[in-house]
Amino acid sequence: MKAIGIILAGGNNEGRLGVLTDHRAAAALPIGSTYRAIDFTLSNMSNSNIGKVAVLTQYNSRSLRDHLTSSKWWDFGRKQGGLFVFTPFITSTDSNWFRGTADSIYQNMTYLLRSYEEYVVITSGDSIYKMDYRKLVRSHKEKNADITIAYQELNRKELNNFGIMEMDETGRLLDFQEKPEQPKTNKASLGTYVISRTLLIDILNEIVPQGKYDLVKDILIAKREELKIYGYEFKGYWNTLSTGISAYYNVNMDFLKKEVRDAFINEYPYLETKAKDEPPAKYNKDADVRDCIAGSGTIFNGKVEHSVIFRKVYTGEGSVVKNSIVMEGCRIGKNCVVENAILDKEVVLSDGQQVIGKSVHELAILKKGTRL
Repeated sequence: MKAIGIILAGGNNEGRLGVLTDHRAAAALPIGSTYRAIDFTLSNMSNSNIGKVAVLTQYNSRSLRDHLTSSKWWDFGRKQGGLFVFTPFITSTDSNWFRGTADSIYQNMTYLLRSYEEYVVITSGDSIYKMDYRKLVRSHKEKNADITIAYQELNRKELNNFGIMEMDETGRLLDFQEKPEQPKTNKASLGTYVISRTLLIDILNEIVPQGKYDLVKDILIAKREELKIYGYEFKGYWNTLSTGISAYYNVNMDFLKKEVRDAFINEYPYLETKAKDEPPAKYNKDADVRDCIAGSGTIFNGKVEHSVIFRKVYTGEGSVVKNSIVMEGCRIGKNCVVENAILDKEVVLSDGQQVIGKSVHELAILKKGTRL
């Protein structure tokens, strides 16, 4: 398939994801005991035979850039193509950060100009899903579309957090509401688009010099009558971290469901990530671990139930962990209780400490490096 990829991973989600994005981009958030959020999109690109991908970063990008230091894990280490990580292009005459999604691509226009592929697949770095972009591009070509938007019919209370699409019987876009208070349909944009490379160049050269910087507002909405914009329905598992802490918690808890784990981990094409050379999790004689997934290098001594445990976590004797997410390098002492909680990286609880949220809807959250 002659397409290149662009992953938008520079957004500032601090307001919704709180302390979890104080020191990392949303695309770098840990998922499912082993992965980072961006692994899902990178794997989709590679598995769809898209061999040239740009990741556009901006806020708190150090952790993300560290994760992307080697492209070989997603099979992007090639002579032709490869993985490119771009930040705001600051010069003596232009010191602007990315002013929007369209501007982030415009500032890296050289990536488009030096490519020869016919199509561009644009997507976000903080969505959890498994999509074959070849089918998306095939639908785009069959309908002779200018832009194709992947969407899903969602039965959620929070539809007002998404872009909502209204289409005719052929699938052509009639209206696009960005985060409406009263959605007209339940067809939510997944933030994944296909557009021809030359058309994208032309549109960006037209709108950005006019002070228009947003893909949704200044292209999809402003040009919905001028361009042939169609929808492509995606029916597989999809979720996004952009709607907040609850979404992050629910995505991780979904990995405790066998059908979700199988879809991502045990069914070809597989999900890839940066490898860590560590021993498997160790369960000592008094450990009681049920309905959990655990990362490598973890040592269990106490009771852990219905939780997602990441790499190199230690739980002490007599400790109890329930309904929680415990990130890399946390150390939980003896006789501790952790329930309805998220412990960010390298949290240390001394013996007898308790971290208990009111419910899975009102979680207790400890930021990275907290010591109790």
